[in-house]
Amino acid sequence: MTSNRRFTFFHAPNSRSAGVLSLLEELGCEYDLHLLNIKAGDQRKPDYLAVNPMGKVPAIKHGDAVVTEQGAVYLYLADLFPEAGLAPAIGDPLRGPYVRWLVFYGSSFEPAIIDRSQQREAGPPGMSPYGDYETMLSTVTGQLARGPYLFGERFTAADVLWGVALTWTTMFKVVPALPVIQAYIDRVNARPAVKRAREKDAQLAASQG
Repeated sequence: MTSNRRFTFFHAPNSRSAGVLSLLEELGCEYDLHLLNIKAGDQRKPDYLAVNPMGKVPAIKHGDAVVTEQGAVYLYLADLFPEAGLAPAIGDPLRGPYVRWLVFYGSSFEPAIIDRSQQREAGPPGMSPYGDYETMLSTVTGQLARGPYLFGERFTAADVLWGVALTWTTMFKVVPALPVIQAYIDRVNARPAVKRAREKDAQLAASQG
């Protein structure tokens, strides 16, 4: 890993990368912002496809390293700035659960809510990455019930990811705003860093018209 911690953040307002903006506010780090306009199709232009052939945000470039996929971006950035205390270190008993919940988001939660929003049934049990929607959701709510955050009193980068994700998915009614979910959302959204990020994202969106 390069000794220089400055990196480029590829971001589109009102997209999945908005959560990373919250993470960066929590980390209090400096970075170079590369803004993409999804309405203008910037994510499908050759320059960005050279960064992420999937044409998705978020992405970061740190030296020669390019990191895409939400869970990987959160994991990388929180480890890059350990002084912020948002990532349990290797050897910490919470490291395994922390990685699990960063990965669970992309491997189980997102496939389940996409199927739900498209009114599609889950695949056969042996092929579905998440099993079934009800099991996925009860797994999430069971973890949140340990509160106030995913790992009790300890706030981590995983809470930034899940707080923002649950805010959006309950807003669009893909996930029910159960009391345990809403209380968690409210706690995460009350954090000053998250509020600052939302204001920045709104300003960036306005600048794109």
